[in-house]
Amino acid sequence: MSIATTLDRIHFRAKQNKWLRRFAVFNRVVLALGFLPSGFVKIMGERFTSLSVNHPMGHYLEALHRTGFYYPFIGVVQIAAACMLLIPRTATLGAVIYFPIILNICILSLAVRFEGSFVTSPLMVLANLYLLCWNYDKLKFILPFRNPTAQ
Repeated sequence: MSIATTLDRIHFRAKQNKWLRRFAVFNRVVLALGFLPSGFVKIMGERFTSLSVNHPMGHYLEALHRTGFYYPFIGVVQIAAACMLLIPRTATLGAVIYFPIILNICILSLAVRFEGSFVTSPLMVLANLYLLCWNYDKLKFILPFRNPTAQ
């Protein structure tokens, strides 16, 4: 039995569970709510936090704020990913766009030992991974372990 067949079988069983389906909707809404405020702050050009520049995270965020158009661009992408997560038809694309952003935030938080998102950012990464797994049926065509002879 190939890995693709096994994943298809597991995914099919998971999609039948109403609690897992509700958990997927819950994750989509919560992740969207996590990016909407921070995205709007960035689009408005305001500082995301009032951390001192003596703190490594404060220094990083101050430098990010001074990048010019890149700072509001991140906000636009965060808002776009959040809105896509809220719309069922675009939720998969929203999860794909959301993942590199939240993974970067998580790694940065862990690297500078930032207590402010020390727990929340890894949980957001896990929630996003859940959504990516939930949408496996849509993403499996771009995954590298598809059996080309079974077409």
